[in-house]
Amino acid sequence: MNFARSLSKAVKEEVIALGYYQEDMERASRETMRKLQDERLVKTVKHAYDNIPYYREKMKEKGVEPGDVRGTEDIRKLPFLSKEDLRESYPYGFLAKPLSECVRIQSTSGTTGKRVVAFYTQNDIELWEECCARAIAAVGGTKEDVVHVCYGYGLFTGGPGLNGGSHKVGSLTLPMSSGNSERQIQFMTDLGSTILCCTPSYAAFLAESIHSMGVRDKIKLKAGIFGAEAWSEEMRRDIERNLGIRAYDIYGLTEISGPGVSFECEEQMGMHINEDHFFPEIIDPETGEPLPFGEKGELVFSCITKEAFPLLRYRTRDICVLSRDECSCGRTLVKMSKPMGRSDDMLIIRGVNVFPSQIETVLMNAGYPANYQIIVDRVKHTDTFEVQVEMTPEMFSDEVRELSEREDELLMSMRNMLGISPRVTLVNPRSIARSEGKAVRVIDKRKV
Repeated sequence: MNFARSLSKAVKEEVIALGYYQEDMERASRETMRKLQDERLVKTVKHAYDNIPYYREKMKEKGVEPGDVRGTEDIRKLPFLSKEDLRESYPYGFLAKPLSECVRIQSTSGTTGKRVVAFYTQNDIELWEECCARAIAAVGGTKEDVVHVCYGYGLFTGGPGLNGGSHKVGSLTLPMSSGNSERQIQFMTDLGSTILCCTPSYAAFLAESIHSMGVRDKIKLKAGIFGAEAWSEEMRRDIERNLGIRAYDIYGLTEISGPGVSFECEEQMGMHINEDHFFPEIIDPETGEPLPFGEKGELVFSCITKEAFPLLRYRTRDICVLSRDECSCGRTLVKMSKPMGRSDDMLIIRGVNVFPSQIETVLMNAGYPANYQIIVDRVKHTDTFEVQVEMTPEMFSDEVRELSEREDELLMSMRNMLGISPRVTLVNPRSIARSEGKAVRVIDKRKV
């Protein structure tokens, strides 16, 4: 039974006021959740096998039939899926429902290779929006709030997901999309936006703009839901301080559904996975072997309620840790840590694994803004590694010695963090291009 749809209006509003949107699922016992996951996985495996020839062949190659999977304890019998599989089968290879039953597509940005196109039935949309509603309710969102959505709309999942979730909660929704920051701030002040939904880098940019326009005292924001790119705890604190809000993380992938796969609660100590829809695993990224809770590895998801695009054991390439530690918010949903990098696009420089989040941590701890670029190249068969760091107006100086000393201090801190020495270059305030979407942190010029 769908809990949120079955409640009376009065009771539903009371539950949302407590910070839950679907309390029976968000606080389900381990036994209840596992039984539901087992039932849904068995049903989804058969659905995928019967309707997706590509996946059926993958299962046959591994010698697996639907009857071999009787519950989540058998999930490791199934083959993994990767983004390469989805690109190879573009556009309809993983479609498990007739097109006549699909009502929408969303798509990845397609920066490399073919785009990944995800399909949705109306029920898929409803469940996705309910997951996003859980995220909004968890940060205190109610029908009294004004949710300001400046994630991109269109093919990108950010805007449509949070937009639909806001509607489910009953909040006034501002479908702003990205860009035109002056208009964003005008609507924010005129309509009293209370919850901001966007990328963390754009939240930082809006905070700069709000202060430069002198309208900080007119902003009524209380919370922000930020995702779609990596960001550090230092950046969180910076955004919270500059906007006077609490900043919450949200996680999702277009292939899985979009934002709302997991979300932070008031504890801000990891994101609760909506595991009644997305069954999580952690594996060794090299061997593919499952790892126990508490160990760092690659995150894998199986979609156990999706009709049109039911991916099983999809390798996200995100590195994180899963935990079942008790949460003060009362939710029993498993938690995932903030992704610590990716197993596929982390930088390997002179044989050393480097994650941009490590560099961001060094910069923010040293008081620098979250505006930087990592430039990697290869000269005469040797990797070059530069980090360009933007100074604040207060830091800016024409004194060469002072700049050199600052650069040397950052160099030492990065060497201690990374185990490798980059070239550090301090650049003028606001000289690194601002982003209204995902920030471009890495420029890799190597031909490898």
